[in-house]
Amino acid sequence: MKKLFLSALVVSALAFTSCIEDDDTPIIIEQTTNNNNIGGGTGSSGCIVKAGGIAVDETWTADNCYILDRKVVVQEGVTLTIEPGTIIKGRSGTGSLSSALIVARGGKIMAEGTAAQPIIFTAEADNIGIGELSGTNLSENNAGLWGGIILLGRASGSFPGDVTELQIEGIPASDTFGLYGPGDEPAVDDDNSGVLRYVSIRHGGSLLGEGNEINGLTLGSVGSGTVLDNIEVVANADDGVEFFGGTVNASNLLVWAQGDDAIDVDQAYSGTITNSVVVLSPASDHALEIDGPEGTLNGACTIDGLTLIGNGDVNSEYADYRSNAQVTTNNVFAFGFGDSADVELDNDGVATNYNNGLVNFGAWEIILPAGVTNVTDIFVNKAENVTVTGFGSTATAINEGEQTVGATTSNLSWTYANEAGNLGF
Repeated sequence: MKKLFLSALVVSALAFTSCIEDDDTPIIIEQTTNNNNIGGGTGSSGCIVKAGGIAVDETWTADNCYILDRKVVVQEGVTLTIEPGTIIKGRSGTGSLSSALIVARGGKIMAEGTAAQPIIFTAEADNIGIGELSGTNLSENNAGLWGGIILLGRASGSFPGDVTELQIEGIPASDTFGLYGPGDEPAVDDDNSGVLRYVSIRHGGSLLGEGNEINGLTLGSVGSGTVLDNIEVVANADDGVEFFGGTVNASNLLVWAQGDDAIDVDQAYSGTITNSVVVLSPASDHALEIDGPEGTLNGACTIDGLTLIGNGDVNSEYADYRSNAQVTTNNVFAFGFGDSADVELDNDGVATNYNNGLVNFGAWEIILPAGVTNVTDIFVNKAENVTVTGFGSTATAINEGEQTVGATTSNLSWTYANEAGNLGF
């Protein structure tokens, strides 16, 4: 084992020391080469352990594998570049010992994989090795083995009390690198946190506290200058992808076997999500959970081109539109759900928004579950005091092979989910 201490970084790293108070994560940038064949896969020896703050630009290369030891933070003004085909493994641990890659406000990640060489984030327990696309010892049933990826920016969001910044869930309040939102400066809606393209995130969502896990990909006030394209999240214990405010657009998302919601929207996220697939497992809850503004700032998002694959008689839900949701959901194809699964308006606030044209539904095509004879029965208003008319009127019941809407699934044929789940993309 050898250690490389980068003395030139000591001054800038010391400035970061007060930000990591919840554990003993080393602050001096430390690169440790571990020759114990971590993960056990072919060619997986020589993994480089990363811990603490990244204070100058650096590149992670595909001829190495990398271990995230607790929180690894790309600091403000710093760019982390990750080559196509690189494998990054998160170390196990719960609470303050949970591992995660965090891109703080003003930091940047340039993770541009390819369909043939995706960038893979997985658990240290995964026996995938350098140059491989998957291991052999984990499946979609193995979740919560490490944390996840958190991107934070300075785009707008609608927060309680109209505060201008918040602490992202999963990071203790004492760690200021967990802040998102514009803060004391004007919002930067074209903020650029970098690129995630052809990235696979697997087996994450470690437990931070009771009922509090890390999402596969968490986005806090991420701006439209950021590129999110061809990203899959597999077997995350909590949500697959969650948007807290921000304006970033996302395309070609795939979430398989998440423990809670697949795609979750909060705090007036106002970007567009196009061409996405959700594949539920017996552990999954909602395919979509949509919340709206929490302050006076309004903002609506668009979800367009979505395929939802249910988990049969487990009866997870298609979608839950909650609180003050403001959204357009269009071109959705859904099948494989149980007979009690629904698309619901959860309360008076969202039902009022529906009546006022702030919650819109375009074409939905659904293969009806056994026992359901009318497609509009899937669309349920659970508001206590507000009635709606026409909810579900844009939905059509179809037979297998008749769909004309939904995602172009061939775009996602590169994914681990397609291979391991036999999805036929």
